[in-house]
Amino acid sequence: MIPNRRTFLKTCAAAAGAAALFPRRAIAAPGDRPPYPAAPNLHASPRVSALVSGGTITKDGKLLPAVSAAHRLHYGARKNVLLILHASIPAERDNAEKKLQPLLAEDGYVSESLHHYSGKAALKKIEEADAFMVGGGDTFLLLRELYETGQLALLRERVLAGAVFNGSSAGCNIAGLNIGCTNDFPVVDVPTRAALGFFPCIFNPHHPKVGEPEYAARTSKIRGYRRINPQEMVLGIGNGAVARIHAGQVTVEAGPIFLYFGETMRELPIGVIPELTKLVS
Repeated sequence: MIPNRRTFLKTCAAAAGAAALFPRRAIAAPGDRPPYPAAPNLHASPRVSALVSGGTITKDGKLLPAVSAAHRLHYGARKNVLLILHASIPAERDNAEKKLQPLLAEDGYVSESLHHYSGKAALKKIEEADAFMVGGGDTFLLLRELYETGQLALLRERVLAGAVFNGSSAGCNIAGLNIGCTNDFPVVDVPTRAALGFFPCIFNPHHPKVGEPEYAARTSKIRGYRRINPQEMVLGIGNGAVARIHAGQVTVEAGPIFLYFGETMRELPIGVIPELTKLVS
């Protein structure tokens, strides 16, 4: 049916009103889009002391020797460790705590998981702690819960003030600028991929060693990520490998660790990582 002139004008007026209420967003051309993340997310301080590892536990349920040695170096005289196990689904957090507690106790640490507390009580536990360990599991779940509870900003504040941070697997991922190279599926939405920002890079935990069957596929995948995000440096951290930022230096404490930067990728030796250290010193 062809509308008469009056009906046609009413339809045009209604459409114009809807457009005013819900304006169409301008779509930027690919070359106009800012690189991700749009704003810097590095939170540097000479007091930051953060340790990360790709994986910490052997197949028979023991702490890997290099990881245990790194814990003793990193925690020093601090013997009370607050576990943050949000990367585990809630029903599994008790078991995750029971698995970690005896392993840490072998080196003289007393540990308790934050999941026993909620709201202001949980924030108070973070405020009072001077040593943290963030466990593995799903990175997106971990990051979302830290944001939703308000714990992420407080955890960052405590570490910037001198409390020590230790993250494994998913906990390693959130120590970087964002969770860009995680191996996880995005099982939940997150308000932002921006993470704690202690290290001036992003992480890929459980990175295979040279010669392992998965090595070629993993390096190809990370190179593909960097073609889209060329401004980001990626640190691939193998199981049992440890990187640390302490006193203004970023170091490899145990390998294998691989740096993807510019057009190159190389395995790093034990010692200072110059490319990262100059960004935090």
